[in-house]
Amino acid sequence: MAASKSKSQSTLALHKVIMVGSGGVGKSALTLQFMYDEFVEDYEPTKADSYRKKVVLDGEEVQIDILDTAGQEDYAAIRDNYFRSGEGFLLVFSITEQESFAATAEFREQILRVKAEENCIPLLLVGNKSDLEERRQVAVEEARSRAEEWGVQYVETSAKTRANVDKVFFDLMRNVQAKKSKNKEKKEKSGGNKKGFRERCCLL
Repeated sequence: MAASKSKSQSTLALHKVIMVGSGGVGKSALTLQFMYDEFVEDYEPTKADSYRKKVVLDGEEVQIDILDTAGQEDYAAIRDNYFRSGEGFLLVFSITEQESFAATAEFREQILRVKAEENCIPLLLVGNKSDLEERRQVAVEEARSRAEEWGVQYVETSAKTRANVDKVFFDLMRNVQAKKSKNKEKKEKSGGNKKGFRERCCLL
């Protein structure tokens, strides 16, 4: 039993999460808070950063791979590549900036386009900077309504106070894991292999 508990990292389930959103909404701050329990206020990202961490998800050791796409907002081709590699997405906006909320619709469209061959893409809508309530521009009801329309969960976070930071990453990992289990069941039932089709899609 003990031997199976201390599995090597290579055999642990790996969940690939992509941070998506406009510049300045706190994607990096959320990532760094989750990874290292620290709040970095003035982080100026110029390139995408990848982070990996071992966590216990519902009693099971897994790895989370987080790609922070900061600084890549203007490069559609690069962004498409990142979206293609992701299994789950945290779509982040700032509750103090209406424009960043408006931009979430466009980001979601791009994710859906890139992942067109998949159904049910694990995604959470995240309203960051909930500690700045006095500067709020996006009403909770407005964000909830959009999340409902998309059939996803809406959570407000604060990278500064750490409010709901773990929650959004763990909830997303649960969604990713559930999707993987469902896909595995489908494969086992059908006995077919759709890999060839997938690979052709990736070449387009």
